[in-house]
Amino acid sequence: MIAVVLGLATALTWAVSTVAGSRAVRVLDQYSVVAWAMLLGLVVTLPFALASGIPPELSGANLVWFGVAGAGNIGGLVLTYAALRIGKVGLVAPVVATEGAIAALISSLLGESLAPLVVLALAVIVVGVVVSSVAPDPAPIEHERPVRAVLLASCAAVVFGLGLLAVGRLSGELPVAWSLLPARVVGVLVLAIPLVILRRLHLNRAAVPFIVTVGLAEVVGFTSFAFAARDSVAVASVLASQFATFAAVIAYVVYRERLGRLQILGVALVVGGVSALALLSA
Repeated sequence: MIAVVLGLATALTWAVSTVAGSRAVRVLDQYSVVAWAMLLGLVVTLPFALASGIPPELSGANLVWFGVAGAGNIGGLVLTYAALRIGKVGLVAPVVATEGAIAALISSLLGESLAPLVVLALAVIVVGVVVSSVAPDPAPIEHERPVRAVLLASCAAVVFGLGLLAVGRLSGELPVAWSLLPARVVGVLVLAIPLVILRRLHLNRAAVPFIVTVGLAEVVGFTSFAFAARDSVAVASVLASQFATFAAVIAYVVYRERLGRLQILGVALVVGGVSALALLSA
């Protein structure tokens, strides 16, 4: 029951973060959005991490994986928000949600074998992504470029997948508070600080509520998932992957972003494939 409640909480908070981010990048560049969100997240999480003490496991190879995990998350967020500038939430979010499938595929290339059903789930996801990107859009948004948005979202999924591999290496090694830090530390060091030095860290009043929502929702969502996974990895993974569905619904209700029938079919294939893969890989 804990995994169900916290898994749904994870999906909902990640969906809110995705929708808020899609609005922020309409009034601000994606680099500034990510930088501010990670800076806020670091301010929130660092005191808890320091209060628990520096874990002795954070050294050597784990320190390298810490950096890779952070870089994967930051790179994935930048690409995701670049996609959301020119694509609908309902189209971009399901493609980004294939990050787990990408991680599984990369693992297979590194030597892990894939069961036939896992390969089938991956194939369904690929078909869904292709259908979503080429399907006609009955109600395009301003400056929409769906094919480019899906390509950017696909790149985001790959980068996120690499980050997930690193997170997997750190799984069980670090306390929850410290597992929240990689993206936020890397985001501040390699994105926020350079942008400040170059005087390119922008902010305006319209973007502030969305950035605050993104920063806090990312922290809450990841924390919920960490505790849900302790109860049941399978349930937590399946429910968390549904953030794309929640995000599409929120975007439709709040911002009237509507998808065509073929686009919905493609998204359904992606969501179904991701859910099946989460169950098979757990």
